[in-house]
Amino acid sequence: MATTGATVQVIPHITNAIKERVLAGGEGHDVVLVEIGGTVGDIESLPFLEAIRQMAVEIGREHTLFMHLTLVPYMAAAGEVKTKPTQHSVKELLSIGIQPDILICRSDRAVPANERAKIALFCNVPEKAVISLKDVDSIYKIPGLLKSQGWTIIFVNDSA
Repeated sequence: MATTGATVQVIPHITNAIKERVLAGGEGHDVVLVEIGGTVGDIESLPFLEAIRQMAVEIGREHTLFMHLTLVPYMAAAGEVKTKPTQHSVKELLSIGIQPDILICRSDRAVPANERAKIALFCNVPEKAVISLKDVDSIYKIPGLLKSQGWTIIFVNDSA
């Protein structure tokens, strides 16, 4: 990114550079999967989140799908999973203009259907789009877990 001595601002200069890289990486492809790591709300991730928010506006929501991976911890003392961290994470995304389409809920155990329904209700996501992803000993088991919950159908239907 050449600045020619001008003042560089996060918006629009950094966010535009991020969008250019994403678009260049997706050139010639039908689907581009972009991972934005980190924690929602951390200052380091904000330019990236702002860039994808802008991209959704520019290319249209009908051409974008926001998937959010979130931790749903199990509290042994209470004997239940806690959905509040997921609700807060989605609230942070909403505060910057991003509504997740799919929530992938990681936990050390399967997230019960009633808890997934609660997450769906409070996060404004269809129940079928709240996917439980139990920790496994090999990443190669993950596609099968996702497929068993209809994730591929959700993804294809929502991105078509």
